[in-house]
Amino acid sequence: MRIRLVLVLVAVSCLAVVAQAGVQITVYNDNLALVKDTRTLEFKKGNFELSFADVAAAIDPTSVAFSVVGQPKAVTLLEQNYRYDLVSADKILQKYLDRPIRIVTRQDKVHDGTLLAADKAALTLQTPDSGIKIVSRKQVADLSLARLPEGLITRPTLVWMLNSSVAGPTPAEVRYLTHRIDWHAEYVATVSADEGNLELAGWVSIDNQTGATYNDATIKLIAGDVHLVPERPSPLKRLYVSGVSITEPLGGFQQKEFFEYHMYTLQRSSTLRDNEIKQIALFDPAKVATRKVFTYDGAAYDKKVRVTMEFVNSETSGLGIPLPKGKIRVMKADTDGSLEFIGEDAIEHTAKDEKVRVFVGNAFDVVGERTQKDHRQIATNTSEDNWEIVIRNHKSIPVSIVIVEHFWGDWAITKTTAEFVKKDARTAEWKIDVPKDGETKVLYTVRQTS
Repeated sequence: MRIRLVLVLVAVSCLAVVAQAGVQITVYNDNLALVKDTRTLEFKKGNFELSFADVAAAIDPTSVAFSVVGQPKAVTLLEQNYRYDLVSADKILQKYLDRPIRIVTRQDKVHDGTLLAADKAALTLQTPDSGIKIVSRKQVADLSLARLPEGLITRPTLVWMLNSSVAGPTPAEVRYLTHRIDWHAEYVATVSADEGNLELAGWVSIDNQTGATYNDATIKLIAGDVHLVPERPSPLKRLYVSGVSITEPLGGFQQKEFFEYHMYTLQRSSTLRDNEIKQIALFDPAKVATRKVFTYDGAAYDKKVRVTMEFVNSETSGLGIPLPKGKIRVMKADTDGSLEFIGEDAIEHTAKDEKVRVFVGNAFDVVGERTQKDHRQIATNTSEDNWEIVIRNHKSIPVSIVIVEHFWGDWAITKTTAEFVKKDARTAEWKIDVPKDGETKVLYTVRQTS
């Protein structure tokens, strides 16, 4: 079915956009962005209505701020309306009830009359000659309407009632918050052959689902946990991603501290299209010193030995920049030179000089076993237990293992076959070496009082 408007009358008091001077968008980790849109608008002296189109469909209308550039008191905002009832065939028909329309069927039959009802199955007309006519929607080839019904618009629009002391083309800045836009970091870490270094590359992905495109925008990103007041669920539905664009590292981000967060500003303008994910290099690849750590926590993971790549985010290690939270994918080159995926993990916002731990998976050839050998109740609220931890290494090289044990109440290890470190009030750790194709046992006795 095709709807043809013979005459379209759109009533607005003046055109909103004469020229777009610039857009700045600051994107947060919390599905939120602050948009600053500077345009040259046509003002009239006194009270008048102004339409400002091409705003985000996911805008928070309560956050809108309006000011004339260089003349903050020249214009007063008296009233604001956010119109988002966008044109569609069904909406036009619903607003055309009790109005005359013309229907042309696939059999080239013409029906003129007043539209009484419109649903997905049929259109019902009151015709001057043949009374009530019900036409199946499947048979409709063409609809002719006299004009676009009032209240429908083609783009989300802010409509203001203003009082102005200036007239003519004048630059003004509109600021608002919008939802349905987010950014996150992704990292690719390529481990060296000796596993003593990794090359770390960082990318930023900006997912714009706001319903608006921001052309040649200044882009800023805020990394940090910004507090937001919970809102009621929005009726707006998420749009589907239509494409991904990847931007090369040229003119990347400049990082600086901002309040209690970190701000990353792209050193060139870029366009954020609606329904698109844009990827931009966060920093140049860096070579970072790292180490592989085997950890056995039998109480939490049974026989599995976890493998973690660890590095310090410091200048001496080769990095030393604030890392936004995101996913790290770890790769390693095979003997034929091809890169293979070996695991991934997520990191939180990490300040410089802090340690980064990336859990990549569980060891195949290193296995742990934890056995309680004895239990004694030596007082009403005091018990003593003997434990045996066995680590078996089936690799062709020796490995070092960190054994982690957890306790409750007041505890003390009274006997042990290997040295341990009390990490905190609930945890002890042993670091042991396990020979190739061999095993190492740790026996200890712990006394606990509740």
